[in-house]
Amino acid sequence: MSFFAELKRRNVFRVAAAYAVVAWLLIEISDTVFPRLGLPEWTVTFVIALLLLGFPVALFLAWAYELTPEGLKREQEVDRSESITPHTGKKLDRAIMVVLALGLAFFAFDKFVLAPQRDEALKATLSADTAAAVEEAREAGRSEAVTAAEDNRSIAVLAFDDMSPEGDQEYLSDGIAEELLNLLAKVPELRVISRSSAFSFKGQSLEIPQIAERLNVAHILEGSVRKAGNKVRITAQLIDARSDTHLWSETYDRELDDIFAIQDDIAATVVAQLKITLLGELPHVQETDPEAYALYLQARHLGRLGTAEAFEQSIALFEQALAIDPEYPAAWSGLAIIYTNMAISGLLPWDEGYAKGREATEKALAIDPDYALAHSRLGRHVMHDNDLAQAARHMERALQLDPNDRDIIGNAAALLAALGRLEEAIAIIEYFAARDPVNPRTRSSLGWGYLNAGRWDEAIASYESALRLSPGTIGAHYSKGMALLLKGDFEAALESFTREEGYEGAARVHGQALALYALGRQEEHQAKLNELIERWGDQWPSKVAHVYAYMGDTDRAFEWLQKSVEEEEEGGFGPTDRLLQPLADDPRWLPFLESIGKTPGQWDSVEFEVKLPAQ
Repeated sequence: MSFFAELKRRNVFRVAAAYAVVAWLLIEISDTVFPRLGLPEWTVTFVIALLLLGFPVALFLAWAYELTPEGLKREQEVDRSESITPHTGKKLDRAIMVVLALGLAFFAFDKFVLAPQRDEALKATLSADTAAAVEEAREAGRSEAVTAAEDNRSIAVLAFDDMSPEGDQEYLSDGIAEELLNLLAKVPELRVISRSSAFSFKGQSLEIPQIAERLNVAHILEGSVRKAGNKVRITAQLIDARSDTHLWSETYDRELDDIFAIQDDIAATVVAQLKITLLGELPHVQETDPEAYALYLQARHLGRLGTAEAFEQSIALFEQALAIDPEYPAAWSGLAIIYTNMAISGLLPWDEGYAKGREATEKALAIDPDYALAHSRLGRHVMHDNDLAQAARHMERALQLDPNDRDIIGNAAALLAALGRLEEAIAIIEYFAARDPVNPRTRSSLGWGYLNAGRWDEAIASYESALRLSPGTIGAHYSKGMALLLKGDFEAALESFTREEGYEGAARVHGQALALYALGRQEEHQAKLNELIERWGDQWPSKVAHVYAYMGDTDRAFEWLQKSVEEEEEGGFGPTDRLLQPLADDPRWLPFLESIGKTPGQWDSVEFEVKLPAQ
């Protein structure tokens, strides 16, 4: 008898099949059940290893031993005429069928019962912050901006790795990735995830398909930068996230002088690989002196750290870049942003920071009258002067020059909100939310829009999403509390206000004064109102006006609003301010608004429309 026939006679093949089927079922069960029991991941690996080790042992036992009516005997001790291996083989066949049936039943139970439960648990636990935010972006069907994950013309540009010998070129690797992102974002036919969401996975050990799923994109562009002296090596690779396969990769070894050509080449290749038919020309990087460019990237990188020291270093680097290339509009615009942010952060007097920011913006426009972002920023400056009609002209020019720039569209949304066109502003913020799904600031902005539009539940959900993404999001507890207060849930509002840690305590005290009044706790309310007036009345008089308006004390509310106007309070107030609605029936309200140029009629006369890109 041949060796193969002997293996068959001794049921070795049947034992192998039975073992494989049972092992598969055990692995599936352990992979599903062990996590629910709180067991570590290595326990599943241990089960797999144990089963693999047991496989040759099972085959050896099937070969060397036979199951007889008297028990297990060595095969050599069994008379062939008394062997029951055919009968045992039939039992094994039936056992295999039974185990397969159990396996199919378990598979169906897992798919239709356990899997939906895991999905729900995923939204609440495993990366609940990101999952919830992405889910909200997918469900934001109110805006035409939301597109499906299967859209082949969608991409996220991840932060490039710094592979330099000293590991001190993060500003360059991040900066090049961001410049590529900005280039691709100018292609109307391509949906590009914003920097804040794409870069949020920096340093995390997530697989490409996981990142793509969370960002709701079909493609990922990643890479690395290595700089030594004036030499730079840039590696880029485009990945189809659905199959986790490389569509294209390239390494560029060039002088730093060629960095602009490299970026243009990468952007053009990505567009070609995604088979995008351009309606216009492919955008190109604005070239400048390479040394000035490196200083610009470093200054921008530091400016985002938000500390006083980083702001000062950023200004010094921008000035160095401008000393090399005084005709560099992006550096002037970057400098304007730093001065404005320092004023907002209280590191510069508002008038000084505002004036310096505006001066830098105007210099950028003097160099390049068609520099779109500078027109947009000048529009924001003009908004501060309450000249909304002139602001609209600057915004329109910016949108004509670059209708796809995220910052320009965001500034246009701010103007729409200032004009009281809240639903239009919300549509734009939803557009951003679909492209910036894991950015807490975007979620807060969306909540702010819903809050001012009176959509309380949506506002609450947006702020909760922001807090899941970043528990320390400044203003989120306060604004969530405001939505709860206006909805009528006063206890929950007070609890939310009390958790606010931002704005040096002003927001917390302001909210507590409102909620305590609503709850009828008059003594505590008065103490908080007094604290608000004493500590922040000069800085934020409109907040005091809020409390008086909410209390129904219209005379004092108007007094504090007048103080806000006289002192040119930054941010101030507007007719859409929900806490000022009790003043709407007062005969002094419309004349007061008219005196500051904020009546609905004055706003309606300003012609301004924003058309979102198709993607």
